[in-house]
Amino acid sequence: MQLDETRHPGFCRDCLTGQPPAQRRCRLCGSPRLLYHDELYRLTLAHIDCDAFYASVEKRDNPDLADKPVIIGGGKRGVVSTACYVARIHGVRSAMPMFKALEACPQAVVIKPDMEKYVRVGREIRTLMQELTPLVQPLSIDEAFLELKGTERLHGDPPARVLARFARRVENEIGITISVGLSYCKFLAKVASDLQKPRGFSVIGQAEAVEFLRLKSVRLIWGVGKAFAETLERDGIREIGQLQTMDEADLMRRYGIMGKRLYRLSRGQDDREVHLNDAAKSVSSETTFFDDIAAYDDLVAYLRGLSEQVAARLRKADIAGRTVVLKLKTADFKSRTRNRKLEDPTMLADRIFRTGIELLRKEADGTKFRLIGIGVTDLCDPQRADPPDLVDPLAGRRAAAEAAMNAVRDKFGKKSVETGYTFGKDRR
Repeated sequence: MQLDETRHPGFCRDCLTGQPPAQRRCRLCGSPRLLYHDELYRLTLAHIDCDAFYASVEKRDNPDLADKPVIIGGGKRGVVSTACYVARIHGVRSAMPMFKALEACPQAVVIKPDMEKYVRVGREIRTLMQELTPLVQPLSIDEAFLELKGTERLHGDPPARVLARFARRVENEIGITISVGLSYCKFLAKVASDLQKPRGFSVIGQAEAVEFLRLKSVRLIWGVGKAFAETLERDGIREIGQLQTMDEADLMRRYGIMGKRLYRLSRGQDDREVHLNDAAKSVSSETTFFDDIAAYDDLVAYLRGLSEQVAARLRKADIAGRTVVLKLKTADFKSRTRNRKLEDPTMLADRIFRTGIELLRKEADGTKFRLIGIGVTDLCDPQRADPPDLVDPLAGRRAAAEAAMNAVRDKFGKKSVETGYTFGKDRR
């Protein structure tokens, strides 16, 4: 269906009816959620972001939480993974220490993250995305770029209407809401998806890009974090419009390769294409302790459980890793990262754990730690993973035992069988 853009320069996001100019409410269903833009039917690059994803999934699964402030996190020493919009009204933000979040919103319902469930829901949404276009580039389990150029004949509609229909489908079939940003480049599509959350749909066209960016903070630019923003502020640069008046060579003399990015993105110039997702660079799991831990045996118990989580994710993704990475954070927030490259890639919790123990033994010197994590990098195809170990003849038996435990866990749940390292241990 080819839409007459002269008669219908916009449409209703709820019923998808085309709308003539200057309508305030849908002429069919009365909804105020109308979408107009001069470039609406010419833009094809989108960023889709789930709204307060973890909290939304929990509210979906427990309707009693619908109107309550919900924080996903855990323990007085932990941090907020995400918070619903009700909790955000009270000042709760992602990465905020849990005790501060509860000071800001003491009536909040706190739920420990269930990553397996969130990954499962994220995959369901990604499957729906891939029905729209093969060019889906996930950034995380709850957001992705999509390029819909050339799909109009397939769907019988321009990308803007296809995306609105998709948002409605996710809400109806998955039970959570998303926000959509539509633009001509990745930078502004991602910016647009944040403009009207939740249930947003924002459009930034090429003709308006420079003026749209002019009064925005330099922190809006991808790669400008807190420290670099402070550097720019010391140089008198606070707004993107100031960068728009500066010469590229001058910006590069001051800030190196970052100067080139400042010059281009401040003008809405971003030629990065949407491509099939790069392979993940690492798979890891970590936990923040309820109280600081120094005892080696207690740290080992956590390390075993985390190694099993990493191995489970490797199996689910059908990948292996060559390098084991141990992460520790001391009571005074200093991070320690240690790694060891294996002779052969692995998918086994046993090998991840035993390598992690060797790394941990050197660090467990009485120091109190608030966090421990384990992971693997140098990810690769699993076909060459975990060959028979001629040096350690018991390795094969341990691998067989691990496979048997995995089969039991797959059938009866992950708590149905434990090793002696974790049995009876409190690993909150």
